[in-house]
Amino acid sequence: MMTRHAMLLAAGLGTRMRPLTAETAKPLLPLGGRTLLDHALDRLRDAGVADVVVNVHWQAERVTEHLRQRKGGPRIKIRPEHDLLETGGAVRAALGDLGPNPFFVVNGDTVWLDGPTPTLDRLDDAWSDDVDVLLLLARTFQVHAEVGRGDFALDPLGVVRRPEELEIVPYVYAGIQLVRPEMLQDTPAGPFSMNLIWDRALAAGRLRAIVHDGLWFHLSTPEDLAEAEFNLHARAVGEST
Repeated sequence: MMTRHAMLLAAGLGTRMRPLTAETAKPLLPLGGRTLLDHALDRLRDAGVADVVVNVHWQAERVTEHLRQRKGGPRIKIRPEHDLLETGGAVRAALGDLGPNPFFVVNGDTVWLDGPTPTLDRLDDAWSDDVDVLLLLARTFQVHAEVGRGDFALDPLGVVRRPEELEIVPYVYAGIQLVRPEMLQDTPAGPFSMNLIWDRALAAGRLRAIVHDGLWFHLSTPEDLAEAEFNLHARAVGEST
């Protein structure tokens, strides 16, 4: 399967990233000379994704102008949100622009470097008819930020489960998923989290995941962004020497 459509979630307020987001939308913050938004769009373009829906809310005018000035693809459809719809509500509202086939949903502040095989290609390759949602996970011990007790456990076949009470699990959601559109078609209009969709897929035994094999940046606070900038610079210096 080659996924041709994606939803890029760029409407959040980025409150934990303040003061950097006091007057700037989080996806427009720079990292390694590119905005977080452009990092994600570049990866989607390189994976052959032709059409991307981007929702906007905080600093919507600035995000919209930035996207309109972008060159080189993919094609972008901007969806303003007067009231925040949360992750699931935003995707549901965009279904008419996302086509009939499975599509990527990417957090607008997600920045990753590929391993031996491009990450989005790996998600495409792992998709199958018995899957409704496929998540990208990162190992908690590789995340240089607060991850709490983790988000998921994972068996060798890629079957996901939520942690039991007080259990510490070794994986966190890495901000990228592949979703079957039918999973959102009977959901109510208005705000809701993609966790609702994950729980439905989990109950049906149709939630799967793969583990990221490259570098992934957890970008929640200004300190996270500064550390990511340092790591990217150190990597670039190492590759040039």
